[in-house]
Amino acid sequence: MTLTVQILDSGRLAAVRRTGLLDTGSEEAFDRLTRLAATLLGTPYAFVTIVDDTRSFWKSCIGVDGPERQNTVQESFCQYVVNSGAELIVPDTRADPLTADNPSNDSMGVAAWAGFPVRSPDGHVLGTFCAVDTVTRSWTPHDIEVLKTLAQAAAGEIALREAADEARAAAARAEQLADTLQQSLLPPMLPEIPGVEVAVRYRRATAGTADVYGDFYDVFPSVRDAWAVVVGDVAGKGPQAAKVTALARYTLRAAAARCTTPSANLLTLNAALLGWYTDDPRFLTAIHATLRTHPDGISVRVSCGGHDPALIRRADGRIQSLGRHGLVLGWRSEPTLHDQRTVLRRGDSLVMFTDGVTEARRAGDRELFGPERLREVIAGTAGGSAEKLAEAIDEAVTTFTGGHASDDTAILVLHV
Repeated sequence: MTLTVQILDSGRLAAVRRTGLLDTGSEEAFDRLTRLAATLLGTPYAFVTIVDDTRSFWKSCIGVDGPERQNTVQESFCQYVVNSGAELIVPDTRADPLTADNPSNDSMGVAAWAGFPVRSPDGHVLGTFCAVDTVTRSWTPHDIEVLKTLAQAAAGEIALREAADEARAAAARAEQLADTLQQSLLPPMLPEIPGVEVAVRYRRATAGTADVYGDFYDVFPSVRDAWAVVVGDVAGKGPQAAKVTALARYTLRAAAARCTTPSANLLTLNAALLGWYTDDPRFLTAIHATLRTHPDGISVRVSCGGHDPALIRRADGRIQSLGRHGLVLGWRSEPTLHDQRTVLRRGDSLVMFTDGVTEARRAGDRELFGPERLREVIAGTAGGSAEKLAEAIDEAVTTFTGGHASDDTAILVLHV
């Protein structure tokens, strides 16, 4: 028998492949329906079939024993449903001209057959939901309504699975796009600062992974052989937060190309935020440090705009804070900002971070990681390495949250 255009239709075959049901095992979601059909109709056989261009695969089959769960398209009665796109009700398969010569009349003892198309969400006939009897019978209106309803239920199960697959694929694409966008807002690599090791740990939030958050960091040269180091956090998430993050990074880079005073550069950013015409204004917090070589090591000048101060781990293990808590940026035209200075000597480390660290929550009791626990981790990490200290903080936060962070975390460590 020559296969019809309907069976060989490329769109239909693509829809069949999208189901992912070919050559898969039995599943209760479909077996439940075929058991119900056999019980209500009193038939020895009931099937959910998926038909490609060569075979009728029995995704669910009641009454068939053994591993063979398919027959060829030419042997199947499903071919007639695929060809017509409509139900087929046959009281006597040997007397009906359409089915009289079908090999399954002898090989399976088919005497009566009734089935409805199982359609994909876009309307293609994937296969059938059918009941088979080994004696001729008059299919009643009740029988036909049962089969129609169960065929729709089988199609609904397939549609739900396809929708779930599409949702997962869309989520994966959105997450990939968000990750790409997030990475575009961070420096691709860290520069080398003479006499200073620089290490960074950045983790995206595990909740809502398709969102772009506003945590950022940057390290870049300033004027007069100085270096600028920035860590910041934009309020909120999504595309608007990403825009503000980009604005902040490039505004601070431009400001630091003319000025080494951190508070002055943060004021420039504040003015840019206030002058940025948008229906969705955003605030941000930032800590800005300027580094210069000093006879005793590295001179550091820090200003905080609503951000947590930096923490210093001295070579002897003492922990000190650096930076007075000024106002958030983008709120008032003249925020109060201060600069603080210190000298980092050989073996000292400076730690800058976002509130994704201190406000990380433990999954069980929602306890905060907190600044004191951060100080303990820093104080307890000896060894004199920016990488080691950044890794210790990152591991401590990840362990504390069980790997389920509700916010991005940025950790930047400078070690002389």
